[in-house]
Amino acid sequence: MSFGYRILGFGAGGGAAVLEFDYLVVAGGGGSGSDDGGGGGGGGYRTSYPGGTKVEIASGSTITVGLGGTASTGPSPDATSGGTSTAGDISSTGGGGGGNPGQNGLDGGSGGGGALNGSGGSGNAGSYTPVEGKDGGNGGGNNSGGGGGGHNAAGSNGPGPQVGGAGGDGTANSITGSATPYAGGGGGGANSSNIANGGNGGGGQGGNRSNGTNQAGDDGKGGGAGGGPGGSPVRVGEDGGTGAVILRDPTGTSLTVAPGSNQTSTDSGATIATFNVSGTISF
Repeated sequence: MSFGYRILGFGAGGGAAVLEFDYLVVAGGGGSGSDDGGGGGGGGYRTSYPGGTKVEIASGSTITVGLGGTASTGPSPDATSGGTSTAGDISSTGGGGGGNPGQNGLDGGSGGGGALNGSGGSGNAGSYTPVEGKDGGNGGGNNSGGGGGGHNAAGSNGPGPQVGGAGGDGTANSITGSATPYAGGGGGGANSSNIANGGNGGGGQGGNRSNGTNQAGDDGKGGGAGGGPGGSPVRVGEDGGTGAVILRDPTGTSLTVAPGSNQTSTDSGATIATFNVSGTISF
């Protein structure tokens, strides 16, 4: 058809138009642990762009964008993992939450960092090929949180003493026409002046005892949160960043997205729908 889509179903009721899209589906990043806590893992990252197998989506379909995981605010509650993002039959797993002292990081799209001898969580929880993310780093033996994993690299182990591990880097993608990194892991918290960097792609930096500044993961990138610093009273973690779903139609069909915080754009004759929150797509 001239608009590049096909129709599913026949008869008096007609059917829905269906398009094949290139996709980037990034889940929400993990929240981070408190008190030298582990960094949150970056959200799972799956893409067909460039050159992979496209996903079929019917007009009127719901697109789900995973929320970021929540922070640990003390000895309890623990940090949580990010939410799943979905477009058609493609899903990405939320990043694992970072551990509190003595805890392991949670498994996820990328694994959360462990804290105080805790192990990092495993990445690629969806068992996808290629993998959606990497493992989190282990916590060190002396007040050093491990970094959350990113799509492109595992989180670093907390090297100790009192030094947090860096978050793993995410991966850049040009599906919008501009190379942008996504799904970086958060840095681990520390009980010194050390600052553990978050991974490229929205990972938040880990906190340190000197100024306590740990960062949330970046929204729209699925970044893992930076681990909470050491100190008394207990210094808390941060929230992971929301994910994103980006769909690219190379045929240039006009697309409508809702709600208004989502948007459309064009690049080299293609039309692009960017979802920052869950919503619908029509054409």
